[in-house]
Amino acid sequence: MAGLFMATCRREFLLSFRRKSDLVNPLIFFLMVATLFPLGVSPESGFLAQLAPGVVWVAALLATLLSMDALFRSDYEDGSLEQLLLSPQPLFVVALAKVIAHWMMTGLALTLMAPLLGVMLFLPAEGMPGLMLSLLLGTPTLSLIGAIGAALTVGLKKGGVLISLLVLPLYIPVLIFGSSAVQATVTGLPLGGYLALLGALLALALALAPLAISAALRISISS
Repeated sequence: MAGLFMATCRREFLLSFRRKSDLVNPLIFFLMVATLFPLGVSPESGFLAQLAPGVVWVAALLATLLSMDALFRSDYEDGSLEQLLLSPQPLFVVALAKVIAHWMMTGLALTLMAPLLGVMLFLPAEGMPGLMLSLLLGTPTLSLIGAIGAALTVGLKKGGVLISLLVLPLYIPVLIFGSSAVQATVTGLPLGGYLALLGALLALALALAPLAISAALRISISS
């Protein structure tokens, strides 16, 4: 299974680099939200500093959601997804590898880009470690949960809206704990509790999401 996991990751990386727009679009959207938010609300630095944790986390959530529709779409359109379902290899390993590769191309890039948005929104320097750590633990959970919605809607022509309706309620705990972790570091409160909760959500998602994705793919293809 380790060989299958590595081969799937390698394939996803190669396909991602061939479709550079899928890599760039979430990052551009992430940057645009942070750029336009001060124009629509207020450019006052103190006000933006208070809202920066929530704004960065909402932007990361929406950017991740924007990229989820394409996770299984190309495999479904060229027929390779049906071949994966028919193969004797465990489907949950393939699903986990695809999600991990997706996170490394989008979620990890968003995490590395987050300090720039924090500076643009006047986030205090004390909040940067909390921002990075919370996104590092939270964005994989967002990808795993979003992949379940992508698997359920892969057979639909316009599944992007349905993905949002399915997974946004499940994103709320990650959003709350992630933004609270950043706010805690800014105010000097302990950070460990929020990171522990984000880690627990990630562990739960790693254990259950691949199985749910496999079942959702079988339901979508068979229907």
